[in-house]
Amino acid sequence: MLELKKTELEKVVLVGVIFPKQNKRLVFDHLEELKLLCMTAGGEVVKVFIQDLKQPNAAYLIGKGKAEEIAQFVKENNISAVIFDDELTPTQVRNLENLTQCKVLDRAAVILDIFASHARTREAKTQVELAQYEYFLPRLTRQWTHLSKQFGGIGTKGPGETQIETDRRIIKRKITTLQQKLKEIDTQRSTQRKHREKFFKVVLAGYTNAGKSTLLNLLTNANVLVEDKLFATLDSTTRLVRTKNGFEFLLSDTVGFIRKLPHNLIASFRSTLFEIVYADLILHIVDASHPNREEQIQVVEETLKEINAGQNKSLLIFNKIDLIKDKNELDILSLKYPQAIFISAERGININAVIEKIEELIKENFVYDEISISPEEVEKLTVIQKLSDSMESKIEDDLLKIKFRIRKDDYEKLIKLLENEREKRDYQWEANHI
Repeated sequence: MLELKKTELEKVVLVGVIFPKQNKRLVFDHLEELKLLCMTAGGEVVKVFIQDLKQPNAAYLIGKGKAEEIAQFVKENNISAVIFDDELTPTQVRNLENLTQCKVLDRAAVILDIFASHARTREAKTQVELAQYEYFLPRLTRQWTHLSKQFGGIGTKGPGETQIETDRRIIKRKITTLQQKLKEIDTQRSTQRKHREKFFKVVLAGYTNAGKSTLLNLLTNANVLVEDKLFATLDSTTRLVRTKNGFEFLLSDTVGFIRKLPHNLIASFRSTLFEIVYADLILHIVDASHPNREEQIQVVEETLKEINAGQNKSLLIFNKIDLIKDKNELDILSLKYPQAIFISAERGININAVIEKIEELIKENFVYDEISISPEEVEKLTVIQKLSDSMESKIEDDLLKIKFRIRKDDYEKLIKLLENEREKRDYQWEANHI
């Protein structure tokens, strides 16, 4: 994927629609978030248009009169893109582009653009590129032909700039190739997960900009990029954490969620998001200072269900408590979420409570045992090493004493294998002495 290096901000206008029974305040809040998305993507919001509608217009989503008003504003103010907070159909995009003679995007396209900017690894780049092709394939119009000559900026990173021709057959072939690459990446991920089966796996999940990367850096010194921007980090990062009490666990950061996250993006990022699916514990990080924290919690929970991680054990963590001016808010939150932990990753407030809770859950998920092995039972050592973590070993009275930690699910399996090894050794001894 290639990206344009912007020398100046791109002038854009936003469009929001208020339908019956919709909360007007939420619509305005969503538009504020869209402003942040546009700023992250390199845009300057010049004006916001809002229209009350009883039902969506099939041709333009908004009314034709409002569409013409926007087209006139675009012409008079040298606007390069019109961005809708609501999803547009391919027909609506085509009609609006013909009317305004500029790019027409929706929230999903802006999110894809930001992902394209922040993708660093081969895996992330492949995932984003596939999502972009799948998104733009049904939206190809005359206006988008030869994008590198006509349009640039927001919404055109990735396939738009690397493929001058927009022939559907070529794009479909490209999608097939990218899907094959992701299958190979999935295989690599599966192999990595097998090597991590012995460890307790903790994953950070939450709404974008909730402070996940800050917490990861605090616990692991991972030096992950931390910025006060939406989707500042995109690639998954996993680090081993050792606590002062001798507990170990793997901690992974994941891409932040956001409302109206494109479904094809979720599908493309399945190998990254599977870190959440296979987690022993999900730390759901919430920006406690955000006015829409309740809605953000709901968005994250719905996304977790969508990727089949809704049943995983999770712990709600309210971050950025230092930014809350009215301390009564914290009292209300603690009453509503009595099991939650309240922290400030930026200032290191109450981080020990998070670690202690993880240690407590590790104890619940693992069995700690000790076994003595004679020189004739060396096969048992291989079995123990395969299924568990050897904590400590020493030789005493000609026996190798091993303290080990093992998952409860694997403990019975280990006992059976050890019994089988003993029966096998006894059988071999009897056979050799007949």
